[in-house]
Amino acid sequence: MKLCVTSYSFGSYIHPDRLGYLGIIDKAADMGFAAIEFTEGKWMEEKDGAKRIREKAAERGLDVAAFCVGADFINGCGGDTKAEIERVKKLVDLAAEMGAVRMRHDISRGFSGTKICRGYDDSLKITAPAVREIAAYAEQKGIGTMTENHGYFSQDASRVEKLINTVAHPNFGALVDLGNFMCADEDPTLSVSILAPYAVHAHAKDFHYKSGMLQSPGKGWFRTRAGNYLRGAIIGHGEAKIAQSIRLLKGAGYDGYITVEFEGMEDNLLGIELGRDNLLSYINGN
Repeated sequence: MKLCVTSYSFGSYIHPDRLGYLGIIDKAADMGFAAIEFTEGKWMEEKDGAKRIREKAAERGLDVAAFCVGADFINGCGGDTKAEIERVKKLVDLAAEMGAVRMRHDISRGFSGTKICRGYDDSLKITAPAVREIAAYAEQKGIGTMTENHGYFSQDASRVEKLINTVAHPNFGALVDLGNFMCADEDPTLSVSILAPYAVHAHAKDFHYKSGMLQSPGKGWFRTRAGNYLRGAIIGHGEAKIAQSIRLLKGAGYDGYITVEFEGMEDNLLGIELGRDNLLSYINGN
């Protein structure tokens, strides 16, 4: 596996008054990462921002592993699925300009604005054809597409697996986030074991956990779908069982990028560095 870091991990360091979106590429290279991935942000407002990312990454010898974007094929663009598809296709074009190998897009936050109860299986009639169309479009650009287990609605391992098999396009797979299953109250290692065969990219993220039976721990914590509490942690400091999940990915034959994704309360650079060291130790089997 090769180590990657996401722009999201740098938090406020991406602000132009600090490192800036190009400065974090320098920092990632200095930290020894093989690749960087970018999420959407204010850098997109800058003329030729994607091109500058590609050029800066090449200058520092980094791959651009992925471009991660939001999407909602049920509610996005005012509920106009076709318009949402076209919007996401433009982001595929941006990913190509950036030199990204893959693009992650969301699926949906679920049905809203109706009293009719509709579940995940109902959503597939809308989302799967949309995802398939984008996968085919991105394939022409040399970009693989994927979805991540997050956002509550499309987060469970069984749901993501069902989506991938319904889409049934060779250019679409899973970005397996090792920690995010906890947001849907799943055992992360069981969920990773289900999705590992579909993995085309991976995120290493960790969380501290407290039962929803306890009083709210306060600032920095958020609720899982079932009402438990999570707070972002340095990789290896939380309860996501990252080392075990790495072994599961290896056992399934995954040997691609694994991205340090940090969203804890510690300083971002410290969180990235300590998480990188722990992650590397797990990959090496220590």
